[in-house]
Amino acid sequence: MFREMRRTRQALPPEEISAVLERGTSGVLALAGDDGYPYAVPISYVYDGERIYFHSARAGHKLDAVRREPKASFCVIDQDQIVPAEYTTYFRSVIAFGRIRVLEDEGEKRAAIEKLAVKYAPEDSPENRRQAIDREWKPLCMLEMTIDHLSGKEAIELVRKRP
Repeated sequence: MFREMRRTRQALPPEEISAVLERGTSGVLALAGDDGYPYAVPISYVYDGERIYFHSARAGHKLDAVRREPKASFCVIDQDQIVPAEYTTYFRSVIAFGRIRVLEDEGEKRAAIEKLAVKYAPEDSPENRRQAIDREWKPLCMLEMTIDHLSGKEAIELVRKRP
């Protein structure tokens, strides 16, 4: 169902794909937008080893697109070092393909926003985190991406540097 990577030597191993998703701070979520146009939006996220979670307003282009077509892709760029002398970049990135759903259950929604809050404010106390979440709870929407396929790739120059 998903295409095989042409340059298989450059494919990231599963543990490195997970590491990229865990250390990344933002990515680009690609959806089927209005009138057949692709809609790609930069967004913060959290990956829990199985699923990817995003926060959203309760209305807007992103939610309209998700409700119309839940299939999506999400790309995280881990490295993009420009090397002018070689007319290239030393890149590393991951793409996730999956299906997105709006979390309607209050418990699932709370668990997802907690994961996101811990990722972006790891030093904050549980009490401060709870207060911040409670303040923003009413307009908050959480999205969950169930992953159907993951792939990662890096520049051949980075492959050659691996032990």
